[in-house]
Amino acid sequence: MALKSTIFKAQLQIADMDRALYADHALTLARHPSETDERMMMRLLAFALAVPADTDHGALEFAAGLADPDEPDLWQKDLTGELKQWIEVGQPDDRRLAKACGRADKVRIWSYSSSTPIWWSGIENKVARLANLEVWQIDAAESQALAAMAERSMQLQVTVQEGHLYVGNGRDSVSLEPRRLKEIQTRR
Repeated sequence: MALKSTIFKAQLQIADMDRALYADHALTLARHPSETDERMMMRLLAFALAVPADTDHGALEFAAGLADPDEPDLWQKDLTGELKQWIEVGQPDDRRLAKACGRADKVRIWSYSSSTPIWWSGIENKVARLANLEVWQIDAAESQALAAMAERSMQLQVTVQEGHLYVGNGRDSVSLEPRRLKEIQTRR
């Protein structure tokens, strides 16, 4: 018998001073049976850091991710169905990233494992030409502290200021300092 996903509810308050974005979101996350709390919380963090200020160009949504190899963890499609953002957490291979960059305007990766430096050194040169790819690293200890905040029903506050992230739930808080490994290249 197949295991079912576990449902989590999150009330997310975002105060992103770097983007002048202040919003509240009521989210439902389905945690795949093979997914850890750490990975699920990284998906939630990726949502908070990429959600657009308005839905004029489509809403950011959780996609099938682990359940479907052709979908990312999150995506934003405009009203015509064109992919604006493709977001994954973890360490996808270079072929998957190249395919995603061909399908979406912007591709973002959030890696959080202690093995990120090894993964990145293996694919950095292979993805250097992908102009619309952005890669971020969250320290493993920080992502594990974030995972400790996972509950079936969560109320989280995410504050972003000068590149520093603070996530709190009323009892605990975690400070995160994302490190950009690859920046999106703008055309001149």
